[in-house]
Amino acid sequence: MSTKYSFHLQSQDRQRELPHKIILGRQDTETTVHVVLKFLGYLIFFRERLQIEARLETVSIPFVPDLIQLDYELRPKLWIECGECGVSKLHKLAVKASEAEIWIVKRSPAAAQHLFEAMAREELRRGRYQIIGLDAAMVEEMCGLLAPRNELLWVSGTWDPPNLQFDFNGLWFDAPFTVLRY
Repeated sequence: MSTKYSFHLQSQDRQRELPHKIILGRQDTETTVHVVLKFLGYLIFFRERLQIEARLETVSIPFVPDLIQLDYELRPKLWIECGECGVSKLHKLAVKASEAEIWIVKRSPAAAQHLFEAMAREELRRGRYQIIGLDAAMVEEMCGLLAPRNELLWVSGTWDPPNLQFDFNGLWFDAPFTVLRY
């Protein structure tokens, strides 16, 4: 692991009791954008037992998820990929984690649409995937603000309409996001 980022979290949303602190590592092959997307994915999907880059105890799934929630029998219930993710991997994931809800978090609506079209070209199974396209300007600005120690005040995150409101390292964000269902 080449770099670690700590995030001190506060939440004003009574529905989302975030932990006080999380730490995300950035591997040598990962970009800052990937770290920001993982962080935002964690916030958007936060729930009890959501894990970051958990190694699975099964040989049948050879992938390490960016974010995952396991059921009580340690099977994937929610699988979240952030950033670049190949269509071939998504196809295998739908088969190997057949009971999991699969989400992909992309840096922009255009990137989400591009993935959607690639999935259609490869004829992936319908009804298995959801793609989030975040606000590109928000992601870029957060990458510029990312430091070894970070502060976040979460205000709200809604699905209808899809929107995020939070303060990250002293800068206020109020940004919509796009949800595509494949």
